[in-house]
Amino acid sequence: MNTNVKYTPQDYKSDQYVRWCPGCGDYATLNCIHKAMAEIGVAPHQTAVISGIGCSSRLPYYMNTYGFHTIHGRGAAIATGVKTARPDLSVWLVTGDGDCLAIGGNHFIHAVRRNIDLNIVLMNNKIYGLTKGQYSPTSDRGFVSKSSPYGTVEDPFIPAELTLGARGRFFARAIDTDMANLTDILTASARHRGASVVEVLVNCVIFNDSIHKSITDKAFRAEKTIFLRHGEKMLFGKEQEKGLVLDGLRLKAVTVGQDGYTLDDILVHDARENDTTLHLMLAMMKDELPVAMGVIRDVEAPTYDASVAQQISDVQARKPVRKLHDLLMSGEIWEIK
Repeated sequence: MNTNVKYTPQDYKSDQYVRWCPGCGDYATLNCIHKAMAEIGVAPHQTAVISGIGCSSRLPYYMNTYGFHTIHGRGAAIATGVKTARPDLSVWLVTGDGDCLAIGGNHFIHAVRRNIDLNIVLMNNKIYGLTKGQYSPTSDRGFVSKSSPYGTVEDPFIPAELTLGARGRFFARAIDTDMANLTDILTASARHRGASVVEVLVNCVIFNDSIHKSITDKAFRAEKTIFLRHGEKMLFGKEQEKGLVLDGLRLKAVTVGQDGYTLDDILVHDARENDTTLHLMLAMMKDELPVAMGVIRDVEAPTYDASVAQQISDVQARKPVRKLHDLLMSGEIWEIK
């Protein structure tokens, strides 16, 4: 990173016309990625954006960086190779709920498990948009779509649950229209050393319009969501009058000043706690509890790419082989005359 050069979001924008449906949540996510990259300050030529297949996976075309539009579900595998071969690059993986969690699910969980230093942006609209409206691995049970005309009969993946189950060290969630917080979250993701997963709840205006409206509508977002910040009280509501407490082994939403609860009773968010128990509870909240937004987990751990680079360096220091000729002439050799 060249600290003497100040970049702007424009530096990361390509000259390509952005081709998504008007109103698609991917536009906001793209703009926030541009802003986050400028904030981090890694040069465009030191940045690579990888994607698979899907509406969200068009994003590399709109970046003035290195990019690779790969094949369905294989973005994580390609990104793994890029980061391992070039650990000096800032590598972003842009994917969707279908691309990442269906055909790409195996690559995703192992990229997270290995803790490869990737910035994974998972745009979740709970539908296959590019292929015109089939249900996806995150569609709710009973969801009616072109491929489930009588409703799905299966339970969905929860990206947070899958990430933490794969030993994920960083997970955050954001809303596409909350661009200020989304930019901050993407910035925190890029600063985290290791596999970071940001689930962005995006809207598909054509095939799944308003799917997240029950929590994202501005009229009641403050009551239905809670934005978590490390080291701060877990408060929510229009006046920040509500909060989260532990009631036995469960989380409970209470109103400060009622039923004997005071501000001192409200939990303080610790994103850096190594134990995943409370992070998972927060990430899985729904129904009578607010849906958690913000950085839920942010724990440092050794990364795969740095470990591989160090291992190669250590082996090279111990062995005299430097060229192919050295390798061929090592061990038992003989001359034919």
